[in-house]
Amino acid sequence: MGSTGRVVRRLVLLRHAESEADAGEGDHARTLHERGRRDAAHMGQRLRELGFIPGVVMSSDATRTRQTWEHLRATLGGAPTVTFTRSLYLMGIDEIRAALCEAPPEVDTVMALGHNPGWEDAVQALCGVQARMMPCAAALLRITADTWADAAARSDWELDELLRPNAR
Repeated sequence: MGSTGRVVRRLVLLRHAESEADAGEGDHARTLHERGRRDAAHMGQRLRELGFIPGVVMSSDATRTRQTWEHLRATLGGAPTVTFTRSLYLMGIDEIRAALCEAPPEVDTVMALGHNPGWEDAVQALCGVQARMMPCAAALLRITADTWADAAARSDWELDELLRPNAR
């Protein structure tokens, strides 16, 4: 694939896995629940089976998103570039669009790992579908676009599938 031209670009919007209640250390420091660790590993396997292995992962730097990535990575495979930033904590569609513009042109699949309500709002803004993004749910989106900046600006993405963890 060349670095320019109309190509299929894929986005995995993944909500962090189920976390423990706030133990007094604040929302940003919440850790994953045991079920969340299992769900994240299972979701990594499902994404691998479907061929949705990202070249780039952009994530909130919250403890639960970092832990979700670690358990997901163990079964997903691939060797993506991973960025954890505070600016993506509780990000919404504007932050997701801005982050997508930074994706390298040769990457065809990007994963954004974060929180609700931003993820439900993002799915709605990108493809017009109202989706319930429970913990560890993944919306698999695709669009044909010249660049990631072009893709990020558009609202005609197609929802390939909404994956939910373990029979929820």
